[in-house]
Amino acid sequence: MKVLTVVQARMGSTRLPKKTLMEINGKPILEIIIEFLKLSKLTSKIIVATTDLQEDDKIEELCTKLNIECFRGNANDVLQRYYDCAKYNHADLIIRITADNPLIDPTLVDKIIQTCKETNCDYASNMINETYPSGYLVEAFSFDVLEKLHRQSHDLQSREHVTFKIRQNPKSFHIENILAPNHLRRPSWRLTVDHKEDFELISQIFSKLYVMNSYIKYEKVVDLLDNEKKLLDINKKWH
Repeated sequence: MKVLTVVQARMGSTRLPKKTLMEINGKPILEIIIEFLKLSKLTSKIIVATTDLQEDDKIEELCTKLNIECFRGNANDVLQRYYDCAKYNHADLIIRITADNPLIDPTLVDKIIQTCKETNCDYASNMINETYPSGYLVEAFSFDVLEKLHRQSHDLQSREHVTFKIRQNPKSFHIENILAPNHLRRPSWRLTVDHKEDFELISQIFSKLYVMNSYIKYEKVVDLLDNEKKLLDINKKWH
């Protein structure tokens, strides 16, 4: 089974422009995400999927520097971009990661991949019943399901959000939902990067927990924020 982990990235974010290349500890967010994903044991290939807009040339430049393939596709139709990317790479299973989640945990990615392999499901994720913080969301779906979505989905929401139809029609698909262990469930926490306050919080977490050539374990993040709850006040206005 060829497992293609696709990092969806672009420079044109409306809420926090160019956030993909904002630096934490001297490294662009996208580089950190790739660094962490390389520690996944079950991923066959990591690829960055960006748009064909000129502003996203900088994303391709970073990928070239990191020796990571960059696929460029439709700027407005994200589902088309995913389908074209997966088909070009002959993917059997596609893992969807967004480039605003620098704390992504490769062991969680592997847990979701393993679930797909064991159950042969259409879709596996930890976002149907959310027990992890935002910022840890991972989706996995088979190429057959992606092809079906691409062929049958014509509404704007589905074209923009890729798996929208699955989440709106869960009974039409074989879905596996991955839950955090009871003692690590923190669904109200906001650990993604959409606003400058989010970036400030994530930067604080990295300054306290990041070690070169390793990833930040989810359990360590929970321990830190449980013990230093004031950090969560940094971006509380966006909860």
